[in-house]
Amino acid sequence: MERLWIAAPPPPPEIGGATAKVHLRYEDISQDGRLLLEVMPNALGAAVWGAQLAHDPMAQACLRSGVVPVLTRFVIEGTPGPFGIASPLGVTGRFALGQVENDDGEPERVVLNMWAELTGPIARTYPPPPENAGALASAGRIFGEHVFTRLFAPPGQRRVARLDLPTMPAKLPRYVQRSFASMLDVHEVHPLEELSPDDAPIVFGLVHTDSNHHVNSLVYLRLFEEAALRRFAKMGRDVTSLLARKLDIAYRKPCFAGDRMRIHVAAVEHEGKLGALTAIVPDGPQKSALHAHAVARLLFE
Repeated sequence: MERLWIAAPPPPPEIGGATAKVHLRYEDISQDGRLLLEVMPNALGAAVWGAQLAHDPMAQACLRSGVVPVLTRFVIEGTPGPFGIASPLGVTGRFALGQVENDDGEPERVVLNMWAELTGPIARTYPPPPENAGALASAGRIFGEHVFTRLFAPPGQRRVARLDLPTMPAKLPRYVQRSFASMLDVHEVHPLEELSPDDAPIVFGLVHTDSNHHVNSLVYLRLFEEAALRRFAKMGRDVTSLLARKLDIAYRKPCFAGDRMRIHVAAVEHEGKLGALTAIVPDGPQKSALHAHAVARLLFE
C-alpha cells in the first residue's frame, strides 16, 4: 500500500457543490497530452469562487468587514489523459468552513477549504486521435486551504479566531491544519541528497506579481518544478518524459517584486517515483529552509 507523502483531506460528504467549465490554452497541456498542475487552480476559480462564493452572503459579509480568506496550501494531482484543447474541462467544486483549535481546544483560526474535480473527453489536439477518444475521464483534482485574515489590519490584529456573523453556526467543524514546518519532513520518502540551494537565484519583477501586490501564488508551482528538473538533470537523470503529477505546496509569507530568492532542492524517491522537496528562501549564505516563504513536495511520472 502506498504511503501518502502527498495527500489532501477529503471533502465532507454532506456538502453540495456547483459545476463549471474550464477552457484550455495550448500551454496548459504538455506535448504528451497531460494537463499541467499549474492549470488546476483555475477549477477553483470557476466552480467555487465564481459559481458559489461570488453570491454567498457569508463571503460578501466577510469582504465588507475586511476579512479575507488567504491561500495557505494547495494539494494538486494530475492524471495520464491525454486531453486536447478543443473541448473545455468540466469541473465540480465544493467548499466548507473549518475551525482550527489550539492545544487547549480554543478557536485559533477559521479556514475556508475548497475541492474541485476536473473531467474531460480523452483527446489529442492534433491527429491521430487516441484509441478511446471521446471517453470521459478524470483530468485531475485539487484541494485549496485558505485562512481568514484581517488583511489590512495592523500586525498583531490580523488573526481571525471566529467569524462573528449572524448566519454562522455556534461551532464549526474541527480542522487539523498541517504545520508549515512539517512540510520539510522526509521520513515518508527516500532522500537521494540533502536539501541544498539551486545554482541560480530568482529575481522577482512585476511580471511575477498580481493585483494583490505580491508574487502570484501560481508562479511558485512552475519555479519549483523547473528547479527539480534542473536538479534531476544535474544528477544524470533523464528528464525528457518527466512531468509533475502530484504537488503539495504550503505558503508562509509572500514574495514581492524586487526580492532576490533562491530555491533549495532535495531529490527524493517514493514508491519507485522520482520526486523533490523544494523551498524558496531569501538569497544569502546564512539562509536555510527554516527561512522559507513557501515549501512544496512534488512527485513526477
